[in-house]
Amino acid sequence: MSRRSRRGPNTSESTGKIGHQLPSNQPAPLVPHYPDTGPSQSHRTQHQAPRQQPPAHQQWAVPPGSGRLEVETQPEMTPAPVPRPNAQGQTPKGTVVLAIGLPGSGKTTWFGRRGITPLSSDLLRGILFDDVEEQRYQGLVFSTLRSLLRARLIARMPMSYVDATNLSAHERRQWIKMAKSFGYEVQAVFFDVPLEVCLERNRQRDRSVSEDVMRRMAEKLKPPVFEEGFEKITVVRVKSQT
Repeated sequence: MSRRSRRGPNTSESTGKIGHQLPSNQPAPLVPHYPDTGPSQSHRTQHQAPRQQPPAHQQWAVPPGSGRLEVETQPEMTPAPVPRPNAQGQTPKGTVVLAIGLPGSGKTTWFGRRGITPLSSDLLRGILFDDVEEQRYQGLVFSTLRSLLRARLIARMPMSYVDATNLSAHERRQWIKMAKSFGYEVQAVFFDVPLEVCLERNRQRDRSVSEDVMRRMAEKLKPPVFEEGFEKITVVRVKSQT
């Protein structure tokens, strides 16, 4: 009759059988021993402040003549507003912000100064077709843009920004309807910039919209109103405009 091993349960993770008895031909695992802190070390720990690490920009060891080190501060992110109860006493899950304005009205600059990366139709054209000027697949671009917003709403992201012209109430209605169906409030940022200013800015761009198209878009542009479902409307104007 074979004798049963008197070794205790296995406490080593190296075998993958924690809790099983060790075979008789396997030595017991080594268990590290950590001695208690001595009186002198304990006394020093209590009365001596920990060493502080130098600032990150001082940790760079740049050899002389190797180049120039510059530190750039990123723009602060705009904090998400705390949702407040609406007129019905309901607290929204978050906010969807629609940018409204002609090309050249300053939408991209407004987002950039606030460190915001919006859902952009131009960005999607670059991703899908490697060309932000591609205009043949407008339906595909905006259906994909709506899918991206829906994904953010499903994930309960507190803030989402949509960067498109959103000229008419008809174009804005689908965004508003989707956001409210998920329990989000909708805000508008309306770039009330004169057409002539937009045309002048448009001429200075590397990629520009034709003047005829710009004028047709200006005829379609309708300012947002609260009756569309907006909880807040922000109007952005140029300094020289009264």
